[in-house]
Amino acid sequence: MPKPKAEFDDLRSLEFRDPDEVLDDDKLYTIYEIGRLLQGLDPEAELDVETENVLMDWAIPWMLNNAEAFVFAEPNADDEPGYYGLA
Repeated sequence: MPKPKAEFDDLRSLEFRDPDEVLDDDKLYTIYEIGRLLQGLDPEAELDVETENVLMDWAIPWMLNNAEAFVFAEPNADDEPGYYGLA
């Protein structure tokens, strides 16, 4: 349900970082690790499933919007995620 802006003390601009500001040039990451990095978390941080799902809601569109900046590596097995890095 929408809320009036006046109910919030801290309103900030929505800012998205470029891929090269988030990822190391010489590493590949899973989508889960990228989601964590976008939020300033350690890429190996343990998160509950609900939080992980919210991070994916941010990471996937961000990656699609910046697709030209990424390369992709196939996963080691069918039940593992792929890896993404800077092009």
